[in-house]
Amino acid sequence: MKTHKDLDVWKLSRVFVSDIYKATVDFPKSENYGLTNQIRRSAVSVPSNIAEGSARQGNKEFIQFLYIALGSLAELETQLFLAMDLNYLKEVEELFKKLTRIRMMLLGLIKSIKRRI
Repeated sequence: MKTHKDLDVWKLSRVFVSDIYKATVDFPKSENYGLTNQIRRSAVSVPSNIAEGSARQGNKEFIQFLYIALGSLAELETQLFLAMDLNYLKEVEELFKKLTRIRMMLLGLIKSIKRRI
């Protein structure tokens, strides 16, 4: 691997951030500093932590940041459920499919790196 930009999981999570921004654009204005902001920050955290981890010294640090990305993904999943509960989001099947795909890719990358340690 040369950089984080070579990782498919980083590429997919970047696209996912755009999907999340589009999905939250019509949330109530009263949520701009609430749920909308939280959802967007969680989404942005995923590719950001992949990138930061890949720039670290060793594989153990990289794995730590991949786990942080997984945590952000879990937060995001919970926030999307809350948005559904509040009827802010209706069509979420594709978002959850991408979220699950990113989770599986992160877990696969962690497993692959652990084998090399």
